[in-house]
Amino acid sequence: MIPLLTAVSGIAWTVVYVEAIRIGLTQRTYALPVAALALNVAWESIYSVWGLRNEPGLQAWVTVVWALADLVIVWTFLRYGRAEFPSWVTRAVFGWGAAGLFATAFVVQWAFVTEFGFPQAARYTAFLQNLLMSGLFVAVFVARGGPRGQSLTIAVAKWIGTAAPTVVFGVHERSPFVLTLGVLCFVVDVAYIGLLARARVHPEAFDGTGGRAGVPRAG
Repeated sequence: MIPLLTAVSGIAWTVVYVEAIRIGLTQRTYALPVAALALNVAWESIYSVWGLRNEPGLQAWVTVVWALADLVIVWTFLRYGRAEFPSWVTRAVFGWGAAGLFATAFVVQWAFVTEFGFPQAARYTAFLQNLLMSGLFVAVFVARGGPRGQSLTIAVAKWIGTAAPTVVFGVHERSPFVLTLGVLCFVVDVAYIGLLARARVHPEAFDGTGGRAGVPRAG
């Protein structure tokens, strides 16, 4: 059962990344909340290298693939992301802000490694940033006034990809911390799926501007 759940999680998250790349390129935007994306890039960069050196196996190589996919998603953010911000965010402000955000993400990940060691830090940060991503997806929906740059495929795959390891680490390995974060992710992910489903059934209820004039629409 545990290997099956691990495989399900790996496949689901791979779907998230592939779909995020597709949406970013076709809709000329970025599909993952940037703060969560920065933490993902740092997490996957650090633990893919650590995994290949210490626990070379399928999971390590999957993490490498995720890291490479994240780089493409980062490119979509750098290429199209500035259009999502107010006009006072100049190219320089956007560039330095992005650099600071991604650097901060690496510092935070290394702080967890220093405090807890690689195996525990990997687990704790994975679920913490997962919960952050869940909340930020809802925030993106609200800010964009609808489902622009988002998809039910990403929402459902993220939900499955988080629920599976929650059972592995939170239930099977009896980690109250992981179980708590996993359950919170489950609830917020279901709420986000509900928002996207409602937008699909009632598209007229969402103008795609987040209540602000002049916000660009993705084609």
